[in-house]
Amino acid sequence: MHELAVTQNIVAIVSEKAGKQKVTRVKLEIGMLSAIVPDAIRFCFDVCAQDTLLEGATLEIEEIAGRGKCKHCSEEMQLSLLAGTCPCGSRDIVCLAGQELNIIEMEVL
Repeated sequence: MHELAVTQNIVAIVSEKAGKQKVTRVKLEIGMLSAIVPDAIRFCFDVCAQDTLLEGATLEIEEIAGRGKCKHCSEEMQLSLLAGTCPCGSRDIVCLAGQELNIIEMEVL
C-alpha cells in the first residue's frame, strides 16, 4: 500500500510549512486517475499524524475527475482510465486532469 508512504510525505510537508503552529485542517486534491485511493489516505492520515503538529487535524479530500483531449479532433472528454478512445476513433488522447495530488490548504492555530 503506497498510500502509507504518500500520507507520511503529506504529513511531513504540511508539518514543515506549519513551522511550530498546530495544524487543524488539511485539504487535498486527488485525481481519480492518480492510482492513489482517497479512502486509504484517510485511513493512514490519523496514524501518520500521531505525535505531530497535525494530530487531531481534519482531512478533506476533493476528488478530481479525469479529463482528456483528443490530439486528432481536439474533443474534450471524461476519462475513467488513462487510455481511452475518442468518439472520432482516435486513441491519441492527452490527459488534462485527474492525475493530481496537491495539498491545497492547511489551517493552523
